[in-house]
Amino acid sequence: MANQTLGMLEKALTEKRDGGRKLLVPYISGGLGDWIETIHAIIEAGADAVEVGIPFSDPIMDGPIIQEASQRALDGGITPSAILSELRRNSFAVPIAVMTYYNIVHHAGHKRFARELANSGVSGSIIPDLQLDEGGDWIMMAAENGIDNVLLAAPSTSPERLTRSAVSSRGFVYGVGLMGVTGERASLADSASEIAHRLKECTTRPVLVGVGVSNAEQAVQVSRVSDGVIVGSALVRRLLQGGGPQSAFEFISELRKGIDAII
Repeated sequence: MANQTLGMLEKALTEKRDGGRKLLVPYISGGLGDWIETIHAIIEAGADAVEVGIPFSDPIMDGPIIQEASQRALDGGITPSAILSELRRNSFAVPIAVMTYYNIVHHAGHKRFARELANSGVSGSIIPDLQLDEGGDWIMMAAENGIDNVLLAAPSTSPERLTRSAVSSRGFVYGVGLMGVTGERASLADSASEIAHRLKECTTRPVLVGVGVSNAEQAVQVSRVSDGVIVGSALVRRLLQGGGPQSAFEFISELRKGIDAII
């Protein structure tokens, strides 16, 4: 596939991967604290893209850390429109993808939501509760507006469905490192490396692994097999504890240094 056919998110990540760089995509909860400043801080620390969560009242994929972050943002009056308005007022040196749940997309309407993302400078969407077999309309509308819709593949995914997900995904393929909700883990599940292996065998798109990647050692471990990692709960916990942009910068810098040392 020629680079000119790629969306902005996939093009940026593919070019960096093909240049020999392991990819690092941090997740932050939109509306939590100084979140715009935090985005700039983690980009400065070496993020290749940033995943911004649009808070939802029933985040079924997320564990207690991101649930708490979402609830704090909602209690503070944040809305999807407010998140996108803030993104629109800023510019960033790397692609921005939003992660949210289908209820928000459905409520806004596919066409309107895709246009709002595009107008806000967003180049990717991650909607974990939208199944592959039911996502065709959104995937098409997203693509028409220059939005790469990223699909997830879990350790339990069958070989046939894994291939279909890899073919239908845009931007990158999100390998879910373990069964269960997001959250920090003391050790990396074997399934994280296994899902990376399986996905790398069926796609040339960047393969990133998230869910359960909590520190630099784990990021290095999974990045030896995958094209890189997504790190969310470990970063959001630091923000919940009041660390702010500087704490985020230091943590992402540590991850960046670790995966850059992979030979």
